[in-house]
Amino acid sequence: MDIQYVYTKKRSEFGRQVHFTDRPVEIVADIQPNPELIQEYVARNPVDIGVQNVREFSEHWVNTVRFETENRGINHVEGGWPKDVNPLEPDQTSRFRKKTEKEDGYGRAILLLGHSIEHTIKQNNAIDIYENYFQHLEPDVVEEAPYAKTINIYRDPHSTRRTANHISWYADGPRKIAVSYCNLEFQAATSDSFIDSYIWDIENPTKPDLYLKPISPLVCIEFNPKDTHQLAGGCYNGQVCIFDTRKGSTAIEQSLIENSHRDPAYKVIWLQSKSGTEFFSASTDGKVN
Repeated sequence: MDIQYVYTKKRSEFGRQVHFTDRPVEIVADIQPNPELIQEYVARNPVDIGVQNVREFSEHWVNTVRFETENRGINHVEGGWPKDVNPLEPDQTSRFRKKTEKEDGYGRAILLLGHSIEHTIKQNNAIDIYENYFQHLEPDVVEEAPYAKTINIYRDPHSTRRTANHISWYADGPRKIAVSYCNLEFQAATSDSFIDSYIWDIENPTKPDLYLKPISPLVCIEFNPKDTHQLAGGCYNGQVCIFDTRKGSTAIEQSLIENSHRDPAYKVIWLQSKSGTEFFSASTDGKVN
């Protein structure tokens, strides 16, 4: 809504034009003080004065210009490679390049493109893109010594004191940690020993996010970098097992006793394979499985 009003008025309705002239100072009125009134003046003591010492606020309403938005979609089509060529496969792409370079029109196309991009290439070559700036400046001297601060403490819920042997960070961001607990002293474990290990949420140190119940105390544990729901663990009795957090606390796979290590499996490492289901295990018995 427009809040304005336009009106017109003729110049003749403004009255006569004002003319100013310069002349000396002239006293129009001079009122002298009355001495008798001074005798009647009385100083007031005490004097009460009220002061309002409060911040003043005012309320304003503003009608801003409306911001209009709209949604638009874009159809992106991957170009540059035929449909039968997978750009992620080096063998297919190199074979297609060699085939294209042998065509008759390839040389002519390169010559035509060379004239148009030659100037740009020379500009790029004139600039050192690997230049390191401010090399002459000395690094700032940090007077404060580096330190680390404890943020959370994750305590073993079981009353029996156990050693945390291995910690594995969650592969998809620092949100969870898997901790294996095992007493490595010779013949220190008893039949009623607590053998559970845990997965902790780093934002919740009060209780574990998941209890892992292996067949024997876990000496080491590792998250699968390709499937973060899977974990591989090495047990004190030499067996190795695989856990899946989607299927509960118990191991979904475990090695046979006759094919396992004779000593505790101290280390497991996932292999960078296509399937993402293979891992190494090592022990002090001299074997790597």
